[in-house]
Amino acid sequence: MSTTIYGTGVSRGIAIGKVHRLAGTEIEIFEAAIPAHLIEDEISRFRQAVYTARQQLKAIRNSIPEDTSVDITAFIDTHLLMLEDSMLTVAPAELIRQRQCNAEWALKSQRDALARVFEKMDDPYLRTRKDDIDHVVSRIQRILRGEETHTALEDSEQLRDAIVIAHDLTPAETALLHHQGIAGFVTESGGPLSHTAILARSLGLPAILGTHVTPDWIRDGDTVILDGAQGILLTDIDNAVLKRYRRRQKANQKRRTELNRLKDKPAVTVDGVRICLLSNVELHEDVLAARRAGAEGIGLYRTEFLFMNREDIPDEKEQLRQYHSIIKTLKGLPVTIRTLDLGADKSCGSEPEADHIVPNPALGLRAIRLCLKHPDLFRPQLRAILRASAKGPVRMMIPMLSSAHELNEVLSLIEDVKHELRREGTAFDPDMPIGGMIEVPAAALSAGLFARKLDFLSIGTNDLVQYTLAIDRVDDAVTYLYDPLHPAVLRLIKMVIDAGTQYRTPVSMCGEMAGDPRHTRLLLGMGLRDFSVHPTSLLEVKDVIQHSRIEQTTPVANEILDTDDPLIISGLLARLNESSE
Repeated sequence: MSTTIYGTGVSRGIAIGKVHRLAGTEIEIFEAAIPAHLIEDEISRFRQAVYTARQQLKAIRNSIPEDTSVDITAFIDTHLLMLEDSMLTVAPAELIRQRQCNAEWALKSQRDALARVFEKMDDPYLRTRKDDIDHVVSRIQRILRGEETHTALEDSEQLRDAIVIAHDLTPAETALLHHQGIAGFVTESGGPLSHTAILARSLGLPAILGTHVTPDWIRDGDTVILDGAQGILLTDIDNAVLKRYRRRQKANQKRRTELNRLKDKPAVTVDGVRICLLSNVELHEDVLAARRAGAEGIGLYRTEFLFMNREDIPDEKEQLRQYHSIIKTLKGLPVTIRTLDLGADKSCGSEPEADHIVPNPALGLRAIRLCLKHPDLFRPQLRAILRASAKGPVRMMIPMLSSAHELNEVLSLIEDVKHELRREGTAFDPDMPIGGMIEVPAAALSAGLFARKLDFLSIGTNDLVQYTLAIDRVDDAVTYLYDPLHPAVLRLIKMVIDAGTQYRTPVSMCGEMAGDPRHTRLLLGMGLRDFSVHPTSLLEVKDVIQHSRIEQTTPVANEILDTDDPLIISGLLARLNESSE
Protein backbone atom coordinates (compact mmCIF):
# COMPACT_ATOMS: atom_id res chain seq x y z
CA MET A 1 0.00 0.00 0.00
CA SER A 2 1.33 3.45 -0.97
CA THR A 3 2.49 5.93 1.67
CA THR A 4 1.57 9.59 1.15
CA ILE A 5 3.69 12.56 2.24
CA TYR A 6 1.92 15.92 2.14
CA GLY A 7 3.29 19.35 1.33
CA THR A 8 2.33 22.44 -0.64
CA GLY A 9 2.12 21.91 -4.37
CA VAL A 10 3.81 24.97 -5.89
CA SER A 11 4.22 23.81 -9.48
CA ARG A 12 1.71 21.52 -11.10
CA GLY A 13 2.47 18.37 -12.98
CA ILE A 14 3.19 14.71 -12.30
CA ALA A 15 6.75 13.41 -12.07
CA ILE A 16 7.67 9.73 -11.72
CA GLY A 17 11.26 8.81 -11.00
CA LYS A 18 13.91 7.56 -8.65
CA VAL A 19 14.82 9.47 -5.49
CA HIS A 20 18.04 11.45 -5.30
CA ARG A 21 18.55 12.93 -1.84
CA LEU A 22 20.71 16.01 -1.45
CA ALA A 23 22.66 16.16 1.79
CA GLY A 24 22.18 19.15 4.02
CA THR A 25 20.26 19.95 7.15
CA GLU A 26 19.55 23.09 9.09
CA ILE A 27 22.76 24.59 10.43
CA GLU A 28 23.07 24.87 14.22
CA ILE A 29 25.12 27.92 15.22
CA PHE A 30 26.72 28.60 18.61
CA GLU A 31 28.32 31.77 19.92
CA ALA A 32 32.02 31.75 20.70
CA ALA A 33 34.15 34.53 22.20
CA ILE A 34 37.04 35.73 20.07
CA PRO A 35 40.15 37.18 21.78
CA ALA A 36 40.68 40.87 21.04
CA HIS A 37 43.93 40.27 19.13
CA LEU A 38 42.14 37.84 16.74
CA ILE A 39 39.11 40.01 15.90
CA GLU A 40 40.54 41.32 12.63
CA ASP A 41 41.45 37.76 11.60
CA GLU A 42 37.84 36.71 12.28
CA ILE A 43 36.55 39.59 10.17
CA SER A 44 38.92 38.55 7.37
CA ARG A 45 37.60 34.97 7.63
CA PHE A 46 34.05 36.28 7.27
CA ARG A 47 34.93 38.47 4.28
CA GLN A 48 36.68 35.57 2.60
CA ALA A 49 33.57 33.41 3.06
CA VAL A 50 31.42 36.12 1.44
CA TYR A 51 33.89 36.35 -1.45
CA THR A 52 33.84 32.55 -1.87
CA ALA A 53 30.02 32.52 -1.86
CA ARG A 54 30.03 35.17 -4.56
CA GLN A 55 32.47 33.16 -6.68
CA GLN A 56 30.39 30.00 -6.23
CA LEU A 57 27.22 31.72 -7.46
CA LYS A 58 29.08 33.17 -10.43
CA ALA A 59 30.35 29.67 -11.23
CA ILE A 60 26.80 28.31 -11.08
CA ARG A 61 25.56 31.10 -13.32
CA ASN A 62 28.34 30.45 -15.84
CA SER A 63 27.61 26.71 -15.90
CA ILE A 64 24.03 27.29 -17.03
CA PRO A 65 23.64 27.22 -20.84
CA GLU A 66 23.87 30.61 -22.55
CA ASP A 67 20.47 30.21 -24.22
CA THR A 68 18.74 30.03 -20.83
CA SER A 69 16.00 32.63 -20.48
CA VAL A 70 16.98 35.78 -18.61
CA ASP A 71 14.09 35.21 -16.20
CA ILE A 72 15.85 32.08 -14.93
CA THR A 73 19.31 33.56 -14.41
CA ALA A 74 17.73 36.66 -12.80
CA PHE A 75 17.11 34.66 -9.62
CA ILE A 76 20.83 33.94 -9.29
CA ASP A 77 21.60 37.59 -10.01
CA THR A 78 19.28 38.56 -7.15
CA HIS A 79 21.38 36.51 -4.72
CA LEU A 80 24.59 37.94 -6.16
CA LEU A 81 23.23 41.43 -5.52
CA MET A 82 22.40 40.46 -1.94
CA LEU A 83 26.04 39.47 -1.49
CA GLU A 84 26.94 43.07 -2.32
CA ASP A 85 24.45 44.47 0.22
CA SER A 86 26.02 45.99 3.34
CA MET A 87 23.22 44.49 5.46
CA LEU A 88 24.78 41.07 4.86
CA THR A 89 28.41 41.95 4.16
CA VAL A 90 29.26 44.93 6.40
CA ALA A 91 26.87 44.67 9.36
CA PRO A 92 28.08 41.18 10.47
CA ALA A 93 31.69 42.40 10.42
CA GLU A 94 30.70 45.28 12.70
CA LEU A 95 28.98 42.82 15.04
CA ILE A 96 32.15 40.72 15.21
CA ARG A 97 34.07 43.82 16.25
CA GLN A 98 31.46 45.10 18.72
CA ARG A 99 30.58 41.79 20.40
CA GLN A 100 33.93 40.07 19.94
CA CYS A 101 32.08 37.00 18.70
CA ASN A 102 32.67 34.41 15.99
CA ALA A 103 31.66 35.14 12.38
CA GLU A 104 28.99 32.43 12.35
CA TRP A 105 27.20 33.96 15.34
CA ALA A 106 27.45 37.51 13.98
CA LEU A 107 25.99 36.40 10.65
CA LYS A 108 23.20 34.50 12.41
CA SER A 109 22.38 37.54 14.55
CA GLN A 110 22.14 39.79 11.52
CA ARG A 111 20.06 37.21 9.68
CA ASP A 112 17.65 36.97 12.64
CA ALA A 113 17.29 40.76 12.77
CA LEU A 114 16.44 40.94 9.06
CA ALA A 115 14.07 37.97 9.34
CA ARG A 116 12.07 39.69 12.09
CA VAL A 117 11.45 42.63 9.76
CA PHE A 118 10.20 40.39 6.96
CA GLU A 119 8.08 38.17 9.22
CA LYS A 120 5.99 41.18 10.28
CA MET A 121 5.04 42.08 6.72
CA ASP A 122 1.44 41.83 5.56
CA ASP A 123 2.11 40.93 1.95
CA PRO A 124 2.78 37.16 1.65
CA TYR A 125 5.05 37.66 -1.37
CA LEU A 126 7.23 40.20 0.41
CA ARG A 127 7.25 38.17 3.62
CA THR A 128 8.58 35.21 1.67
CA ARG A 129 11.63 37.23 0.57
CA LYS A 130 13.08 36.10 3.91
CA ASP A 131 13.80 32.82 2.12
CA ASP A 132 16.30 34.60 -0.14
CA ILE A 133 18.16 35.91 2.88
CA ASP A 134 18.20 32.40 4.36
CA HIS A 135 19.56 30.93 1.12
CA VAL A 136 22.41 33.43 0.91
CA VAL A 137 23.23 33.23 4.63
CA SER A 138 23.16 29.42 4.55
CA ARG A 139 25.72 29.38 1.75
CA ILE A 140 28.07 31.67 3.69
CA GLN A 141 27.59 29.64 6.89
CA ARG A 142 28.48 26.38 5.15
CA ILE A 143 31.63 27.96 3.75
CA LEU A 144 32.56 29.24 7.21
CA ARG A 145 32.07 25.73 8.62
CA GLY A 146 33.96 24.05 5.78
CA GLU A 147 30.86 22.12 4.65
CA GLU A 148 29.98 21.12 1.10
CA THR A 149 27.85 23.49 -0.97
CA HIS A 150 26.15 22.71 -4.27
CA THR A 151 28.24 24.73 -6.68
CA ALA A 152 28.56 22.76 -9.88
CA LEU A 153 26.99 20.09 -12.01
CA GLU A 154 26.90 16.67 -10.41
CA ASP A 155 26.74 13.42 -12.37
CA SER A 156 24.08 14.24 -14.96
CA GLU A 157 23.25 10.58 -15.55
CA GLN A 158 22.57 10.14 -11.84
CA LEU A 159 20.21 13.11 -11.78
CA ARG A 160 18.44 12.71 -15.10
CA ASP A 161 14.71 12.04 -14.54
CA ALA A 162 15.29 11.89 -10.76
CA ILE A 163 13.02 13.25 -8.02
CA VAL A 164 15.29 15.36 -5.85
CA ILE A 165 14.54 15.51 -2.12
CA ALA A 166 16.27 18.20 -0.07
CA HIS A 167 15.80 20.23 3.09
CA ASP A 168 15.78 23.35 0.91
CA LEU A 169 16.88 24.48 -2.55
CA THR A 170 18.05 27.90 -3.61
CA PRO A 171 17.00 29.29 -6.99
CA ALA A 172 20.59 28.75 -8.20
CA GLU A 173 20.49 25.07 -7.23
CA THR A 174 17.03 24.69 -8.76
CA ALA A 175 18.22 26.13 -12.08
CA LEU A 176 21.25 23.82 -12.06
CA LEU A 177 19.19 20.74 -11.27
CA HIS A 178 16.73 21.59 -14.03
CA HIS A 179 19.53 21.69 -16.57
CA GLN A 180 20.75 18.35 -15.26
CA GLY A 181 17.38 16.92 -16.28
CA ILE A 182 15.61 16.22 -12.98
CA ALA A 183 11.92 15.34 -13.19
CA GLY A 184 10.82 17.28 -10.10
CA PHE A 185 11.78 18.13 -6.54
CA VAL A 186 10.53 18.07 -2.94
CA THR A 187 11.78 20.26 -0.10
CA GLU A 188 11.00 20.26 3.59
CA SER A 189 10.90 24.07 3.79
CA GLY A 190 9.65 26.90 1.59
CA GLY A 191 6.28 28.10 0.38
CA PRO A 192 4.32 28.93 -2.79
CA LEU A 193 5.60 32.53 -3.04
CA SER A 194 9.30 31.80 -2.60
CA HIS A 195 11.66 32.46 -5.50
CA THR A 196 12.33 28.72 -5.70
CA ALA A 197 8.60 28.10 -6.14
CA ILE A 198 8.27 30.87 -8.73
CA LEU A 199 11.25 29.45 -10.61
CA ALA A 200 9.78 25.93 -10.55
CA ARG A 201 6.59 27.26 -12.15
CA SER A 202 8.59 29.18 -14.76
CA LEU A 203 10.53 26.02 -15.61
CA GLY A 204 7.43 23.84 -15.64
CA LEU A 205 9.10 21.62 -13.03
CA PRO A 206 6.68 19.71 -10.75
CA ALA A 207 7.48 20.61 -7.15
CA ILE A 208 6.26 20.26 -3.56
CA LEU A 209 7.54 22.50 -0.78
CA GLY A 210 7.01 22.57 2.96
CA THR A 211 6.70 18.83 3.72
CA HIS A 212 8.42 19.65 7.07
CA VAL A 213 10.00 16.20 7.09
CA THR A 214 10.81 13.46 4.60
CA PRO A 215 11.31 10.11 6.36
CA ASP A 216 14.79 8.58 6.39
CA TRP A 217 13.40 5.35 4.98
CA ILE A 218 12.94 7.05 1.62
CA ARG A 219 16.28 6.09 0.10
CA ASP A 220 18.21 6.97 -3.02
CA GLY A 221 16.95 4.87 -5.91
CA ASP A 222 13.40 4.37 -4.57
CA THR A 223 10.73 4.97 -7.21
CA VAL A 224 8.27 7.66 -6.15
CA ILE A 225 5.44 9.72 -7.65
CA LEU A 226 5.31 13.49 -7.21
CA ASP A 227 1.91 15.09 -7.80
CA GLY A 228 2.45 18.85 -7.87
CA ALA A 229 -1.23 19.68 -8.27
CA GLN A 230 -2.25 17.73 -5.17
CA GLY A 231 0.92 18.51 -3.22
CA ILE A 232 1.69 14.87 -2.44
CA LEU A 233 4.63 12.48 -2.72
CA LEU A 234 3.72 8.80 -3.02
CA THR A 235 6.16 6.09 -1.94
CA ASP A 236 5.95 2.27 -1.78
CA ILE A 237 3.85 2.37 -4.95
CA ASP A 238 2.41 -0.75 -6.55
CA ASN A 239 1.94 -1.37 -10.28
CA ALA A 240 -1.73 -0.34 -10.30
CA VAL A 241 -0.95 3.09 -8.80
CA LEU A 242 2.02 3.49 -11.13
CA LYS A 243 -0.07 2.73 -14.23
CA ARG A 244 -2.82 5.11 -13.12
CA TYR A 245 -0.36 7.98 -12.65
CA ARG A 246 1.42 7.27 -15.94
CA ARG A 247 -1.95 7.65 -17.68
CA ARG A 248 -2.53 10.95 -15.87
CA GLN A 249 0.97 12.08 -16.76
CA LYS A 250 0.35 11.48 -20.47
CA ALA A 251 -3.02 13.24 -20.25
CA ASN A 252 -1.35 16.26 -18.59
CA GLN A 253 1.32 16.42 -21.29
CA LYS A 254 -1.34 16.31 -23.97
CA ARG A 255 -3.28 19.01 -22.13
CA ARG A 256 -0.23 21.32 -21.97
CA THR A 257 0.34 20.90 -25.69
CA GLU A 258 -3.29 21.78 -26.39
CA LEU A 259 -3.17 24.84 -24.12
CA ASN A 260 0.00 26.16 -25.77
CA ARG A 261 -1.91 26.34 -29.04
CA LEU A 262 -4.21 28.93 -27.47
CA LYS A 263 -1.57 31.56 -26.67
CA ASP A 264 -2.03 33.49 -29.93
CA LYS A 265 -5.82 33.10 -30.04
CA PRO A 266 -8.28 35.63 -28.58
CA ALA A 267 -10.29 34.92 -25.45
CA VAL A 268 -13.79 34.82 -26.91
CA THR A 269 -16.79 32.88 -25.58
CA VAL A 270 -18.79 30.52 -27.76
CA ASP A 271 -21.50 33.19 -28.12
CA GLY A 272 -18.98 35.81 -29.26
CA VAL A 273 -18.27 37.84 -26.10
CA ARG A 274 -14.69 39.18 -26.09
CA ILE A 275 -12.84 38.83 -22.78
CA CYS A 276 -9.62 40.71 -21.91
CA LEU A 277 -6.91 38.52 -20.34
CA LEU A 278 -4.05 40.34 -18.59
CA SER A 279 -1.32 39.16 -16.21
CA ASN A 280 -0.15 39.99 -12.69
CA VAL A 281 3.61 40.49 -12.34
CA GLU A 282 6.21 41.37 -9.72
CA LEU A 283 9.52 40.71 -11.42
CA HIS A 284 10.94 41.16 -14.90
CA GLU A 285 10.82 37.40 -15.47
CA ASP A 286 7.06 37.47 -14.83
CA VAL A 287 6.68 40.03 -17.65
CA LEU A 288 8.50 37.68 -20.02
CA ALA A 289 6.31 34.77 -18.88
CA ALA A 290 3.20 36.88 -19.52
CA ARG A 291 4.38 37.60 -23.06
CA ARG A 292 5.01 33.90 -23.68
CA ALA A 293 1.51 33.01 -22.44
CA GLY A 294 -0.09 35.52 -24.80
CA ALA A 295 -1.28 38.05 -22.21
CA GLU A 296 -2.84 41.20 -23.67
CA GLY A 297 -0.91 43.32 -21.19
CA ILE A 298 -0.16 43.68 -17.49
CA GLY A 299 -3.20 44.22 -15.27
CA LEU A 300 -1.20 44.50 -12.05
CA TYR A 301 2.47 45.37 -11.68
CA ARG A 302 3.44 45.30 -8.00
CA THR A 303 6.13 47.90 -7.33
CA GLU A 304 6.96 46.93 -3.74
CA PHE A 305 9.95 44.74 -4.55
CA LEU A 306 11.83 47.84 -5.76
CA PHE A 307 11.74 49.19 -2.21
CA MET A 308 12.70 46.07 -0.30
CA ASN A 309 16.04 44.46 0.65
CA ARG A 310 17.84 47.80 0.70
CA GLU A 311 18.83 50.59 3.06
CA ASP A 312 17.72 53.47 0.84
CA ILE A 313 14.59 54.38 -1.08
CA PRO A 314 14.75 54.08 -4.89
CA ASP A 315 14.68 57.58 -6.33
CA GLU A 316 12.56 58.80 -9.22
CA LYS A 317 15.21 57.97 -11.82
CA GLU A 318 15.66 54.39 -10.65
CA GLN A 319 11.92 53.78 -10.60
CA LEU A 320 11.58 55.34 -14.05
CA ARG A 321 14.30 53.06 -15.45
CA GLN A 322 12.45 50.02 -14.14
CA TYR A 323 9.14 51.15 -15.64
CA HIS A 324 10.82 51.92 -18.98
CA SER A 325 12.31 48.41 -19.00
CA ILE A 326 8.88 46.84 -18.57
CA ILE A 327 7.30 49.09 -21.23
CA LYS A 328 10.07 48.12 -23.66
CA THR A 329 9.60 44.41 -22.94
CA LEU A 330 5.84 44.66 -23.53
CA LYS A 331 6.33 46.21 -27.00
CA GLY A 332 3.17 48.28 -27.07
CA LEU A 333 1.01 46.23 -24.70
CA PRO A 334 -0.46 48.17 -21.74
CA VAL A 335 0.89 48.00 -18.20
CA THR A 336 -1.03 48.89 -15.03
CA ILE A 337 1.40 50.10 -12.37
CA ARG A 338 0.08 49.82 -8.82
CA THR A 339 1.45 52.47 -6.51
CA LEU A 340 3.36 51.42 -3.44
CA ASP A 341 1.57 48.91 -1.21
CA LEU A 342 3.80 48.82 1.85
CA GLY A 343 2.69 48.78 5.48
CA ALA A 344 3.80 50.60 8.60
CA ASP A 345 5.64 47.45 9.65
CA LYS A 346 7.60 47.12 6.41
CA SER A 347 11.01 48.69 6.71
CA CYS A 348 11.74 50.69 3.60
CA GLY A 349 15.00 52.56 3.50
CA SER A 350 14.66 55.86 5.32
CA GLU A 351 10.90 55.61 5.53
CA PRO A 352 9.81 57.06 8.91
CA GLU A 353 9.38 54.40 11.54
CA ALA A 354 6.02 53.95 13.22
CA ASP A 355 5.93 55.84 16.51
CA HIS A 356 3.87 53.17 18.22
CA ILE A 357 3.46 49.39 18.30
CA VAL A 358 1.24 48.22 15.46
CA PRO A 359 -0.96 45.44 16.90
CA ASN A 360 -2.57 44.58 13.55
CA PRO A 361 -0.55 45.82 10.56
CA ALA A 362 -3.19 44.61 8.07
CA LEU A 363 -5.52 47.26 9.52
CA GLY A 364 -2.84 49.88 10.04
CA LEU A 365 -0.91 52.46 8.05
CA ARG A 366 -0.40 50.65 4.77
CA ALA A 367 -0.73 51.18 1.01
CA ILE A 368 -2.36 54.51 0.08
CA ARG A 369 -2.70 55.49 3.75
CA LEU A 370 1.06 55.32 4.18
CA CYS A 371 1.71 57.13 0.89
CA LEU A 372 -0.60 60.01 1.74
CA LYS A 373 1.00 60.41 5.15
CA HIS A 374 4.48 60.48 3.56
CA PRO A 375 4.22 62.42 0.26
CA ASP A 376 8.03 62.53 0.11
CA LEU A 377 7.80 58.77 -0.48
CA PHE A 378 4.78 59.02 -2.80
CA ARG A 379 5.56 61.99 -5.06
CA PRO A 380 8.71 60.51 -6.66
CA GLN A 381 6.73 57.42 -7.62
CA LEU A 382 3.86 59.47 -9.05
CA ARG A 383 6.38 61.47 -11.09
CA ALA A 384 8.09 58.30 -12.32
CA ILE A 385 4.81 56.65 -13.36
CA LEU A 386 3.59 59.79 -15.14
CA ARG A 387 6.91 60.20 -16.94
CA ALA A 388 6.83 56.53 -17.96
CA SER A 389 3.43 57.13 -19.58
CA ALA A 390 5.21 59.17 -22.28
CA LYS A 391 6.95 55.97 -23.44
CA GLY A 392 3.96 53.66 -23.81
CA PRO A 393 0.46 52.74 -22.67
CA VAL A 394 0.57 53.06 -18.87
CA ARG A 395 -2.22 53.06 -16.29
CA MET A 396 -1.84 53.96 -12.62
CA MET A 397 -3.70 52.01 -9.95
CA ILE A 398 -4.19 53.09 -6.32
CA PRO A 399 -4.36 50.27 -3.71
CA MET A 400 -6.62 49.97 -0.69
CA LEU A 401 -8.89 52.95 -1.24
CA SER A 402 -11.70 53.13 1.30
CA SER A 403 -13.24 56.63 1.24
CA ALA A 404 -14.10 59.63 -0.93
CA HIS A 405 -11.75 61.81 1.12
CA GLU A 406 -8.82 59.49 0.41
CA LEU A 407 -9.64 59.39 -3.30
CA ASN A 408 -9.94 63.18 -3.56
CA GLU A 409 -6.64 63.62 -1.77
CA VAL A 410 -4.91 61.22 -4.17
CA LEU A 411 -6.40 62.82 -7.28
CA SER A 412 -5.43 66.28 -6.01
CA LEU A 413 -1.83 65.16 -5.44
CA ILE A 414 -1.67 63.63 -8.92
CA GLU A 415 -2.87 66.93 -10.41
CA ASP A 416 -0.19 68.80 -8.46
CA VAL A 417 2.48 66.49 -9.88
CA LYS A 418 1.10 66.97 -13.40
CA HIS A 419 1.32 70.76 -13.04
CA GLU A 420 4.88 70.37 -11.75
CA LEU A 421 5.87 68.28 -14.78
CA ARG A 422 4.25 70.77 -17.16
CA ARG A 423 6.21 73.65 -15.62
CA GLU A 424 9.42 71.67 -16.09
CA GLY A 425 8.53 70.78 -19.67
CA THR A 426 8.75 67.07 -18.81
CA ALA A 427 6.77 64.75 -21.11
CA PHE A 428 3.90 62.61 -19.82
CA ASP A 429 0.50 61.42 -21.01
CA PRO A 430 -2.05 63.92 -19.59
CA ASP A 431 -4.82 61.40 -20.21
CA MET A 432 -3.11 58.47 -18.47
CA PRO A 433 -5.95 56.36 -16.95
CA ILE A 434 -6.11 56.31 -13.15
CA GLY A 435 -7.87 53.46 -11.39
CA GLY A 436 -8.39 52.05 -7.94
CA MET A 437 -8.27 48.66 -6.29
CA ILE A 438 -11.41 47.50 -4.52
CA GLU A 439 -10.00 45.50 -1.62
CA VAL A 440 -12.04 46.45 1.44
CA PRO A 441 -15.79 46.09 1.99
CA ALA A 442 -16.18 49.87 2.38
CA ALA A 443 -14.84 50.37 -1.13
CA ALA A 444 -17.08 47.67 -2.58
CA LEU A 445 -20.14 49.18 -0.88
CA SER A 446 -19.10 52.59 -2.27
CA ALA A 447 -18.24 51.24 -5.72
CA GLY A 448 -20.52 53.74 -7.43
CA LEU A 449 -18.52 56.63 -6.00
CA PHE A 450 -15.21 55.18 -7.22
CA ALA A 451 -16.67 54.20 -10.61
CA ARG A 452 -17.80 57.82 -11.18
CA LYS A 453 -14.44 59.37 -10.39
CA LEU A 454 -11.96 56.83 -11.74
CA ASP A 455 -11.13 55.48 -15.19
CA PHE A 456 -11.18 51.82 -14.13
CA LEU A 457 -11.57 49.56 -11.08
CA SER A 458 -9.79 46.33 -10.19
CA ILE A 459 -11.11 43.89 -7.60
CA GLY A 460 -8.38 42.52 -5.33
CA THR A 461 -10.09 39.39 -4.05
CA ASN A 462 -7.23 38.27 -1.78
CA ASP A 463 -7.71 41.19 0.61
CA LEU A 464 -11.42 41.57 -0.07
CA VAL A 465 -12.05 38.03 1.19
CA GLN A 466 -9.72 38.57 4.15
CA TYR A 467 -11.33 41.80 5.28
CA THR A 468 -14.91 40.69 4.60
CA LEU A 469 -14.57 37.47 6.59
CA ALA A 470 -12.21 38.92 9.24
CA ILE A 471 -9.56 36.23 8.82
CA ASP A 472 -5.83 36.34 8.20
CA ARG A 473 -5.31 34.41 4.97
CA VAL A 474 -1.78 33.39 5.94
CA ASP A 475 -2.65 32.19 9.46
CA ASP A 476 -2.79 28.38 9.38
CA ALA A 477 -5.24 28.37 12.28
CA VAL A 478 -7.99 30.15 10.30
CA THR A 479 -7.20 29.60 6.61
CA TYR A 480 -10.02 27.03 6.44
CA LEU A 481 -12.40 30.02 6.72
CA TYR A 482 -10.92 31.73 3.65
CA ASP A 483 -13.70 31.29 1.10
CA PRO A 484 -14.06 33.41 -2.07
CA LEU A 485 -17.47 31.74 -2.61
CA HIS A 486 -18.89 33.06 0.65
CA PRO A 487 -22.22 34.76 -0.21
CA ALA A 488 -21.07 38.07 1.30
CA VAL A 489 -17.93 38.10 -0.86
CA LEU A 490 -19.82 37.22 -4.04
CA ARG A 491 -22.37 39.96 -3.45
CA LEU A 492 -19.67 42.56 -2.89
CA ILE A 493 -17.99 41.50 -6.14
CA LYS A 494 -21.31 41.74 -7.96
CA MET A 495 -21.88 45.25 -6.56
CA VAL A 496 -18.56 46.40 -7.98
CA ILE A 497 -19.21 44.87 -11.41
CA ASP A 498 -22.71 46.40 -11.53
CA ALA A 499 -21.34 49.83 -10.52
CA GLY A 500 -18.83 49.61 -13.36
CA THR A 501 -21.61 48.74 -15.82
CA GLN A 502 -23.81 51.60 -14.57
CA TYR A 503 -21.09 54.23 -14.98
CA ARG A 504 -19.38 52.62 -17.98
CA THR A 505 -16.20 52.16 -16.00
CA PRO A 506 -14.18 49.01 -16.85
CA VAL A 507 -13.87 46.53 -13.98
CA SER A 508 -11.18 43.86 -13.81
CA MET A 509 -10.24 41.32 -11.18
CA CYS A 510 -6.61 40.78 -10.23
CA GLY A 511 -6.89 38.53 -7.17
CA GLU A 512 -6.26 34.78 -7.01
CA MET A 513 -9.94 34.10 -7.69
CA ALA A 514 -9.53 35.45 -11.24
CA GLY A 515 -6.80 32.89 -11.97
CA ASP A 516 -8.74 29.87 -10.70
CA PRO A 517 -10.41 28.12 -13.68
CA ARG A 518 -13.07 26.72 -11.32
CA HIS A 519 -14.39 30.26 -10.85
CA THR A 520 -14.09 31.52 -14.43
CA ARG A 521 -17.64 30.72 -15.55
CA LEU A 522 -19.14 32.08 -12.34
CA LEU A 523 -17.30 35.38 -12.84
CA LEU A 524 -18.36 35.51 -16.50
CA GLY A 525 -21.95 34.98 -15.41
CA MET A 526 -21.61 37.80 -12.87
CA GLY A 527 -20.57 40.16 -15.66
CA LEU A 528 -16.78 40.24 -15.34
CA ARG A 529 -15.09 40.85 -18.70
CA ASP A 530 -11.49 41.69 -17.69
CA PHE A 531 -9.28 39.15 -15.87
CA SER A 532 -5.72 39.70 -14.63
CA VAL A 533 -4.05 36.44 -13.61
CA HIS A 534 -0.64 34.91 -12.98
CA PRO A 535 1.00 33.97 -16.30
CA THR A 536 0.90 30.26 -15.43
CA SER A 537 -2.91 30.36 -15.10
CA LEU A 538 -3.68 32.41 -18.20
CA LEU A 539 -4.06 29.64 -20.78
CA GLU A 540 -6.26 27.49 -18.52
CA VAL A 541 -8.58 30.44 -17.92
CA LYS A 542 -8.63 31.20 -21.65
CA ASP A 543 -9.55 27.60 -22.42
CA VAL A 544 -12.54 27.77 -20.07
CA ILE A 545 -13.63 31.07 -21.64
CA GLN A 546 -13.46 29.61 -25.14
CA HIS A 547 -15.77 26.77 -24.06
CA SER A 548 -18.33 28.93 -22.23
CA ARG A 549 -21.58 30.61 -23.21
CA ILE A 550 -22.55 33.78 -21.39
CA GLU A 551 -26.22 32.97 -21.96
CA GLN A 552 -25.69 29.76 -19.94
CA THR A 553 -23.44 31.14 -17.20
CA THR A 554 -25.58 34.17 -16.28
CA PRO A 555 -28.69 32.34 -15.02
CA VAL A 556 -26.64 29.94 -12.87
CA ALA A 557 -24.54 32.81 -11.49
CA ASN A 558 -27.76 34.59 -10.49
CA GLU A 559 -28.95 31.45 -8.71
CA ILE A 560 -25.66 31.29 -6.79
CA LEU A 561 -26.00 34.96 -5.80
CA ASP A 562 -29.54 34.31 -4.54
CA THR A 563 -28.59 31.58 -2.08
CA ASP A 564 -26.81 31.53 1.28
CA ASP A 565 -26.37 27.76 1.48
CA PRO A 566 -22.74 26.66 0.85
CA LEU A 567 -23.85 23.20 -0.29
CA ILE A 568 -26.24 24.65 -2.87
CA ILE A 569 -23.53 27.07 -4.06
CA SER A 570 -21.10 24.16 -4.42
CA GLY A 571 -23.64 22.11 -6.38
CA LEU A 572 -24.55 24.99 -8.69
CA LEU A 573 -20.88 25.74 -9.35
CA ALA A 574 -20.25 22.09 -10.20
CA ARG A 575 -23.20 22.19 -12.61
CA LEU A 576 -21.88 25.37 -14.17
CA ASN A 577 -18.43 23.88 -14.70
CA GLU A 578 -19.83 20.71 -16.22
CA SER A 579 -21.52 22.68 -18.98
CA SER A 580 -19.43 23.25 -22.09
CA GLU A 581 -19.65 24.06 -25.74
